[in-house]
Amino acid sequence: MADPTEAKRILEAALLASHEPVTAMDLKRVFEGEVSVDEMRKLLAELRDDWSGRAIELVELASGWRFQTRPEMQPFVERLHPEKPPRYSRAVMETLAIVAYRQPVTRGDIEDVRGVSVSPQIIQTLEARGWIDVIGHRETPGRPALYATTKTFLDDLGLRALSELPPLEEIAQTLAFEPAAPASPEEPAPVAAAAAARSAAD
Repeated sequence: MADPTEAKRILEAALLASHEPVTAMDLKRVFEGEVSVDEMRKLLAELRDDWSGRAIELVELASGWRFQTRPEMQPFVERLHPEKPPRYSRAVMETLAIVAYRQPVTRGDIEDVRGVSVSPQIIQTLEARGWIDVIGHRETPGRPALYATTKTFLDDLGLRALSELPPLEEIAQTLAFEPAAPASPEEPAPVAAAAAARSAAD
């Protein structure tokens, strides 16, 4: 293996130059087989420690490693880019919560939990954002599509696995939930929908 200090500098350059998370296996290719996967993970852990206490942190996500701004620095960075990110409605967030906590689910499953119909636009919004995808079909009449969350969804939440999913309130804050008027009896609140999804999953 190359000198560890030099190897970390190479990794640092590769990660900073990447716009997407990079897996340890992909990073291993940078060294043309001179570094094992275990050595790579050790180097990444050391590099993460080297950046501790700085405004940028190295994190491991579902789809790989990346450098990102620490959460407490984000408000200052956003002043450079004041355009607002897309915000999502209550119905979209409810649907996402149900998929996240009960996956895989069909559209009918989602409607059973929400108590109202799910419009195709809601599913399309989540698919277009890359947060859910069809992973198969249930072997029942009509063979409805089964939906599950994606690695992009976990990456956007800063998570490595579904087991790290936070409460819905935190998901809503991270993914830009659009506050709305108090829910009507026909439209349950997001927290209630998440609670129902969790309960059914348990």
